[in-house]
Amino acid sequence: MHKLLLADDDVDLCDLLQQYLVSENFIVDAVHDGAAAVAAIQTGAYDLMVLDVMMPEMNGLDALREVRKQSRIPVLMLTARGDDIDRIVGLELGADDYLAKPCNPRELVARIRAILRRAAPPIAGTDIPDSNLVVADVLLHPGSRVALLKSEALDLTSTEFNVLACLLENAGTVVRKEQLTEIVLERKLTRYDRSMDMHVSNLRRKLGPGPNGDDRIKTVRGVGYIYASTTLNQG
Repeated sequence: MHKLLLADDDVDLCDLLQQYLVSENFIVDAVHDGAAAVAAIQTGAYDLMVLDVMMPEMNGLDALREVRKQSRIPVLMLTARGDDIDRIVGLELGADDYLAKPCNPRELVARIRAILRRAAPPIAGTDIPDSNLVVADVLLHPGSRVALLKSEALDLTSTEFNVLACLLENAGTVVRKEQLTEIVLERKLTRYDRSMDMHVSNLRRKLGPGPNGDDRIKTVRGVGYIYASTTLNQG
C-alpha cells in the first residue's frame, strides 16, 4: 500500500479526500500548512505528496521549493481553477503534475496512480528495456532509473526521467506532443495544457546545451519535440 501526504489548509476538504483515498487503499496523513509538509517529507515515509498551493505560514510553491532541495518524491499540485501562473511555477519547481480545485476525487486517484506508476522501478519480466540508452554524453538506464550527463548524475523528477527516456528512444525523430503526453502523463492532451512544455523546459535547463552548443531538445512548432541527435547507442 502506498503512503501519501496530503497538504491542504482546508481541514474539511482534507478529511473528505483522506476518507476517499483510504477507501481506495492508500495510507494517508494530512497536514495543513507548508512548513508542516516540508517537515513531514524529511522523514522519508511517503511515496507521493498532494500539495495545495494556497496555505498559511509557507505556501505550497515555497514548500515545493524546499522539498526539491532534499527529495525527488513525486508531487501532485492542487491549484485554483484557471490559475495558470501557479501551475507553470509549480511545474518549473519540479511538480510532476497538477490538478485544479475543486477536483473530482476519482480523477485525483487516477492522477495519483498514474504518477506512482511512472515513479515505480520496472518489474522483472516486463517489456521495459534494461539496456542503456546513450546519446552523445547522456546515458540513461531504464532499469535502475539513473540518468547521467558526462558521467554525473542528473537530478530528475520521475516525470522528467520518463520524458527523457521517450525522447532518447526516439532520438533524431519527432515525437508528437500528444503522443508524449499520453505515454508519460497517461492522459489526453487538452487545448491549454502546458504540462509537457514545462517538463521539457526543465529538462533543457538541467541538460544544458549539447556538445555542439545547440539545444539537445528542439521544439517542432505545432508538432512536438525531437532529441537532436542522429547517433543512438544501446548497451
